[in-house]
Amino acid sequence: MTTRDLAGWLQYQERINPRTIELGLERVRAVWDAMGAPRPAPTVITVGGTNGKGSTVAFLEAMLQAAGYRVGCFTSPHLLRYNERIRIDGEDVGDAALVASFERIEAARGDLLLTYFEFGTLAAIDLIARSGVDVAVLEVGLGGRLDAVNIIDADVAIVTSVDLDHQEWLGGDRDTIGREKAFIARAGRPLVLGEANPPARLLETATQIGADVLIQGTHFGDAPGVPAMAGDFQRFNAAAAVAALRALPGLKVVDAAMAAGLAAARVPARLQVLSGRPAVVVDVGHNPHAARALAAWLDETPRGAVQAVFGALVDKDIDGVMNALGPRIAHWHLASLDGDTPRGLTAAALAARLAVALPGAPHAIHAGVAEALAAARLAAGADGLVLAFGSFFVAAAVLAAS
Repeated sequence: MTTRDLAGWLQYQERINPRTIELGLERVRAVWDAMGAPRPAPTVITVGGTNGKGSTVAFLEAMLQAAGYRVGCFTSPHLLRYNERIRIDGEDVGDAALVASFERIEAARGDLLLTYFEFGTLAAIDLIARSGVDVAVLEVGLGGRLDAVNIIDADVAIVTSVDLDHQEWLGGDRDTIGREKAFIARAGRPLVLGEANPPARLLETATQIGADVLIQGTHFGDAPGVPAMAGDFQRFNAAAAVAALRALPGLKVVDAAMAAGLAAARVPARLQVLSGRPAVVVDVGHNPHAARALAAWLDETPRGAVQAVFGALVDKDIDGVMNALGPRIAHWHLASLDGDTPRGLTAAALAARLAVALPGAPHAIHAGVAEALAAARLAAGADGLVLAFGSFFVAAAVLAAS
């Protein structure tokens, strides 16, 4: 077998399958079976949804750790290092562990092609299972029904929210997308819904599956404690995480541990405020639902004029994002992402979209995020606010430069 370092393995995974996304469980399940079908932990929590998944995973992890449990987590995508995707007891896994897991997956897959994400999912299951943790918390990458994470039967599943994103894969309306996400539920096990008015087809499908559905505001209320992460929407993510733990009779997490965990949980690039002046706020929000949450936060936050650093991928609802922020943005600093990913849009393409969505909106185009950030900081002065958002690529570039 060819010896590769972590970077070599990731490059290899991007090459071997011409499709970056290939939904379906048959291939990944066959490889998982060939690896011995390890269950990642005695208790498994699966977290799906349009937005709020990463924050909800962080709340679960922090509360469980505060209660004395060992926890393994799988999230995606990463910001700065691939290793961020798999955490054992709060620590990112090392390069050597990932390489060893990829070698085991390669030996098991035979002639089956796996995507980059499927390799990562199998590595997470493998490494978490080998770590001997008490609880595994697994974030769904895309949808639910056909996402690789769904080869694992969760003891409790959470759908944080349902809105429009990845429509080319999941469908063009909340009902259709909600149905896809419902399939992470299992018969006779709890499905926690993190919004008060979930789509009808999500509820219908969950009922057909036979899940025990728990709805925010109907079956559970606020969490016992206040999340430290900014944004009113984090209260709903926190409440869903608490409801999931309370739905698992085998876990003993008292209210004090829940409150401590909610106060301790942090996730980078979720309304993250960087030190210095002007204030720079970084957020991974990249769809209209997330943009509306950003708008609500801006409306509630004392601030100066907002300079937006914005970049986006070709498959996103850019008009919807721009319209959600609208007049709250004093100036748009549009950053090209075509050098970061084949799916990245140029700043010129973003400017054309802005002209349609918000005619006359002040803007400038920049070759990349670093240039856009520098210009936004200069324009903001000491008292303004720089809001960097629109993609994980934007957030990663800002954090790397700060």
